[in-house]
Amino acid sequence: MTEEKRTFYFVMKRIIDVIFSLIGLIITLPVIVVFSILIKLETPGPVFFLQERVGLNGRYFTIIKLRSMGADAEKNGAKWAEKNDPRVTKIGAFIRKTRIDEIPQLWNVLVGEMSLVGPRPERPMFTAQFNDEIPGFVERLKVKPGITGWAQINGGYDISPREKFTLDKYYIQHISPSLDLKIVIKTVIVCLTGNGAR
Repeated sequence: MTEEKRTFYFVMKRIIDVIFSLIGLIITLPVIVVFSILIKLETPGPVFFLQERVGLNGRYFTIIKLRSMGADAEKNGAKWAEKNDPRVTKIGAFIRKTRIDEIPQLWNVLVGEMSLVGPRPERPMFTAQFNDEIPGFVERLKVKPGITGWAQINGGYDISPREKFTLDKYYIQHISPSLDLKIVIKTVIVCLTGNGAR
């Protein structure tokens, strides 16, 4: 992709992000309200989960998600999510499988901190740790992080940092409108059917 095409791509991507995040927030508001009530009924604590993440060019921002774990999930310190994570609640397991927990991040997209498609943003401590263990890990910060991405549709929550980086690197090297569209379509299928979600 030439520099001119790359610039046009990112401008158009931002326009699409704004339009679809705004429409998405309006359409999914009832879903957010319903699951907010269910989360509150199942476990005490806040409905939304706020956490500092690392975005484009290393800038920090606060990510917004529906809480899928108990409010005291990290009382013993930060921990990398794993398969069949015991910290995940019953409602949490469902909203993670269907990606409903990610919906509030449409706000992060609307304000320009994230994109609809891109590498998932990591926490500062994990970004630093993984960059020490996996050479080039911070290359993920060359593009804006996304709600969904190549690693999410091909891996899921429980893949290793090294596997995630390999998939994210593929996305960055082959970034294009067609690849973004492919990721979005696969994400919609996962959300509607649960197939492929991990």
